[in-house]
Amino acid sequence: MRYKILILGASYGSLFGTKLLMAGHDVTLVCRTATAQLINEQGTEVRIKLKDESGHRAIRSTGLPGHLDAQTPDRADPSGYDLVLLAMQEPHYSAHAIRTLLVGIAEARLPCLSIMNMPPLPYLKRIPGLDASRLESAFANARVWERFEPDLVSLCSPDPQAFRPPEERANVLHVGLPTNFKAAAFGKTEHNAMLAKLEADIAAVLLDGKDVPVKLRVHDSLFVPLAKWSMLLTGNYRCVTRGDAVAIRDAVHGDIAMSRAIYAHVDSIIQRLGADATDHVPFEKYAKAAEGLLSPSSVARAIIAGQPFIERVDKLVQLIGRSLDMGHAGIDETVANVDAALARNQVSAA
Repeated sequence: MRYKILILGASYGSLFGTKLLMAGHDVTLVCRTATAQLINEQGTEVRIKLKDESGHRAIRSTGLPGHLDAQTPDRADPSGYDLVLLAMQEPHYSAHAIRTLLVGIAEARLPCLSIMNMPPLPYLKRIPGLDASRLESAFANARVWERFEPDLVSLCSPDPQAFRPPEERANVLHVGLPTNFKAAAFGKTEHNAMLAKLEADIAAVLLDGKDVPVKLRVHDSLFVPLAKWSMLLTGNYRCVTRGDAVAIRDAVHGDIAMSRAIYAHVDSIIQRLGADATDHVPFEKYAKAAEGLLSPSSVARAIIAGQPFIERVDKLVQLIGRSLDMGHAGIDETVANVDAALARNQVSAA
């Protein structure tokens, strides 16, 4: 079975897209006009390091078995696709052209797999006992998700780390940490069968007889993709301070006791929702990895660059915690710091 996948977002989305193309499936990337023209003319290039190789391989879409094209949001037609991947930053879905496309996707009742850190509201509605209506203020515009059926929306943790090299064109992506995508199952059997097929097809891909990193791993638990929240709240969002931004290493190790407490508290929130304790990554393992993270997080860099809106996983976790009577002063301080920084950017952008 050859699937057609529509991916909203051509930067990080091109990594998942390349894996699908290598497995023989067809992909359409939705992006800006100049990027779409570049991709349609030259394809994409994803640079990834294979095991036991010293340098990165350049994997170009033009030499892969799947077909790739790119469209702008106003020209993208969701009809005829089997799956939609949501690979943009959450605030970007508020743009008029994207909102219009989302309406078409929802009306077509297409299964949507989000690879954002910020879960779409319909996904959160699938968690028993969680009142999603109390979480809307964490979203740039919660209304964009109101047409979606929760069972048709799932979440995939964007664990692989990748970026566009600043000296390269917009069709190039460099993979720094080639970990796996961890997806939760959909609410419908037929869509889970498709995920299982994609998981198997991606796993079977070889390059010059070698295994290719970055697999798709599908889990029955709704909570596996949320395991990253502890890391985001302990490190990434705490890079934003009342003063200058700090590196992830310094955010974590500057006050290791507070970091440990925040990490454990976020884990306990997720477990209170229903997660298994074995789903999380131990704090010691994360803290060790953070020692090598010598730059501010992408969240902090976006604020430094003047972005007025970012994904607010910090605020989402705060609201969920409060709804469960599980507040935490360290999380409140982080949210206040990010609120203040964004408020300054919004004044400057006005």
